[in-house]
Amino acid sequence: MLFVRFLKFCVRQRVFASTFWGAILLMQAPAFAQSDNSDLAKQLANPVANLISVPFQGNYDSGYGSADGEKYLINVQPVMPMRLNDDWNLISRTILPLVHQNDINGNSGTDTGIGDTVQSFFFSPVEPTESGLIWGVGPALLLPTASESSLGVDQWGAGPTAVGLFADGPWTYGMLTNHIWGADEGSAASATNASFFQPFINYTTPNAWTFALNTESTYNWTAEQWSVPVNGIVSKLTSIGDQKISVGAGVRYWVDSPDAGPDGWGARLILTFLFPK
Repeated sequence: MLFVRFLKFCVRQRVFASTFWGAILLMQAPAFAQSDNSDLAKQLANPVANLISVPFQGNYDSGYGSADGEKYLINVQPVMPMRLNDDWNLISRTILPLVHQNDINGNSGTDTGIGDTVQSFFFSPVEPTESGLIWGVGPALLLPTASESSLGVDQWGAGPTAVGLFADGPWTYGMLTNHIWGADEGSAASATNASFFQPFINYTTPNAWTFALNTESTYNWTAEQWSVPVNGIVSKLTSIGDQKISVGAGVRYWVDSPDAGPDGWGARLILTFLFPK
C-alpha cells in the first residue's frame, strides 16, 4: 500500500519527477562500468533480448466512468530467454497484474486482487537479419487468473504475437503486437476479440539513461473501440551491490478510451531486476 500511496501522491501533487529522480541520483555510486550498463540498458529495450529480467511496473490512472474511478496496477513481467539451439531462442514474457481499483463501474466500490495473466512466447533467431532486423513470433495466451470477476474477463484466450525492431547505435525502435480471441464462456458479456499494438522508440545514452516513448494501444473489435495511452518514460540502469537494476518513471496521456475507461493523465513507476548471463 505504500507504493500505491506514493503513486497517488506523485500524481496529485505534481512532484513526480523531482522526487523520484532525486532518489535515483542518491542511489548512484561514484564509478560504474558505464559501457556495460549502457549495453544492458539497450538490451532491456529489446523485448526478445537474451537477458533475464523481472520488471515491476506500477501504473496509476483515473477518470473511469461517471464516478471518476481510480485504478492502481502493478504488472509483474518476468522475461525468461531459453536457448533452443545455435540458431534460435525461445523468450517467455509474462504479464501478471496486481490490481487495486475504486469505483471503476459507477459507484462499484473497491476491489483488490490479481487480474488475468497474458503469457507470450517468442521464437526468435539468435542473430539479426542482414538488414539488422530483430524479430520474434509465437503464441499469446490469456489465462483467467483473476481473483475477482471485476478484475478480469473470466475467459481463456489465445492468438498470435510478433515483434520486430532495429537497434541502431543508441536508438532502439520497432513494434510489438498481438491479437487474442477468447472463448465465449464465463462471466464476460462476450468473447474477447482484441488487438494490441505497441510501437516504441528508445534512446540510450553512454551512461545508461534511457528515454522511451511508446503507445500501448488496444482495439476491441466487438465494441469497435480504441484504447490509446501514450507513455513517456525516463529510466536509469544502475547497481545496488552486485545486483543490476533499472529504475524508471514517467507519465501517460489517454488519447482515446471507452466512455467508461480512463481519462486524462496517468503515471508509471518501473523497477526492473536484471540477471545478465
